Amino acid sequence: MRRISMWALSTVVLLVLLFSYRTSTGSGATTSTAAVVTESGEGESFTGDTISTREGDVQVVITVASGKITGVTVPVYPSGEQRHEEINAAALPVLVEETLAAQSADIDGVSGATYTSDGYKQSLQSALDAAGIS
Repeated sequence: MRRISMWALSTVVLLVLLFSYRTSTGSGATTSTAAVVTESGEGESFTGDTISTREGDVQVVITVASGKITGVTVPVYPSGEQRHEEINAAALPVLVEETLAAQSADIDGVSGATYTSDGYKQSLQSALDAAGIS
């Protein structure tokens, strides 16, 4: 009887640990849809989906004029902790620069900012889709 009780208890503990383990292989959850935000003399702004990552949410807004990306802002990104602030202070300008150069979401991620880079690219792609840019 004691063996059965120990087996049942260890099985329950194993299942709890297994289901509570957070993996980093997920592609992130989308929490909003992309939409046109503004239209001005400088072009139209398109807001990408808010992508949930392991480190926090990421959202990209692009400005498009004459079919080209003319501006990129990142109003939502992991913050609140010094580590997040340092990583994103270095990574976001690189991602924005790469976006403007590539004119697409086909950009390299930033080493050390994998979660932010992945969320950025997913949000960027949804903004590009909303803008009709492939």
